[in-house]
Amino acid sequence: MNPAQPTDQSQVVLTNCTVLDGRVVDGVDPVPDAAVWVRGDRIAAVGPRTEVLAEAERDGAVPRIDLGGAYLTPGLTNMHTHLSLSLPGSGGDTVKGMSPHELAFYMADGARRTLHCGVTTVRCVAEKDHADFALRRAITAGRVVGPRIFTAGQALVCTGGHGHESSDTMECDGADGFRRGVRTQVRAGADLIKVMISGGIAGEHESIHTRQLFSDELAAVIRTAHAWGRKVTAHAGPAVVIGEAVELGLDCVEHGYQLTEDVTARMARRGTALVPTLLVTRCKEFFDELGVPEWMQCRSLGAGPRHLEGYAMALAAGVEVLLGSDMPPFWQFEGTNASVRELEYMSEGGLGPARALYAGTLGPVRWLGAEADLGTVEAGKYADLVAMDGDPLADTAAFRGVRWVMKGGQVVRDDRAGWSAQ
Repeated sequence: MNPAQPTDQSQVVLTNCTVLDGRVVDGVDPVPDAAVWVRGDRIAAVGPRTEVLAEAERDGAVPRIDLGGAYLTPGLTNMHTHLSLSLPGSGGDTVKGMSPHELAFYMADGARRTLHCGVTTVRCVAEKDHADFALRRAITAGRVVGPRIFTAGQALVCTGGHGHESSDTMECDGADGFRRGVRTQVRAGADLIKVMISGGIAGEHESIHTRQLFSDELAAVIRTAHAWGRKVTAHAGPAVVIGEAVELGLDCVEHGYQLTEDVTARMARRGTALVPTLLVTRCKEFFDELGVPEWMQCRSLGAGPRHLEGYAMALAAGVEVLLGSDMPPFWQFEGTNASVRELEYMSEGGLGPARALYAGTLGPVRWLGAEADLGTVEAGKYADLVAMDGDPLADTAAFRGVRWVMKGGQVVRDDRAGWSAQ
């Protein structure tokens, strides 16, 4: 079979598997010797094999796929992706120099690789020239193979703010300017709003703790987005800026390089989630590959110990933490892809395998407000599923062994049939 052309099955029963999902943190046990009946793009039934087969067979002869004793979970959801990422350095310059047509093909290839590595949903948090909306439409129409996309469009920045050099941001100033920025992204089709409220590791003219929005500007972003039914996530490093944003109603923090116990306690009380992106302060191999300059590498890697301390504080406070790699989700890194490596770091940093499974599946889906359709292996949900030989409740590294991927009832990767994830 051609891996670019998923199988088209109106219905199928998946057998010889153990079914589990993020509800394990709520006491829902895995189902051994299970079966999943997929009809169309959704799950029709799931449970003990004999019961599901009997139900499916009452509906007529249904084809089966034997998963060979695999563990079957929902596909991963990566909450911090940039399919048009262009960091400082030669690799980023290549992306910046692409024509609109070249960029479209580049992002489509990234979307395919993302899906094949087991990430069935992404949240894009700054993409160039609104190309993400065209990509989302192409995937929905079936012209491109890729994950489900929730996107912020362009991130909002102050003039000269973090990321201003690229067309994946929109420069705004003053409360009125930032209100207009929110409405511009909503008009384009944004599912959420991303705002840069501090400096970061990729801006030579700034530092991580540089404040970049005043309170009236940030309040304008949050109030306007919420009025339109959109959540707001913020690129943010320093605790004082994050604390102010949380009190104004911020829904999510990206990175949180310099969190404190006081701020994480406030985040937990207010229900503000954290996407820690631990990879970005411990990825020299990735930076070298892209030719990232020394100043950025020093700033990033130097922030690593403090970054991990803040993450531990967030866990201790009970902050909801969610998977997000910042690196392209499919990027091969330290023996696996960036999405899995980030989840491993989260697990090893104190989250543990069960909570890591939740943080990579159901937790993100709940933040996105998509739990009616995604995030668990339940009847009525989209059949977005991955299979692996290891038990992810015993070791998060089991996701390194994903060998089979289904999205919307179509098998898009099957290693035993010789399909390549690359």
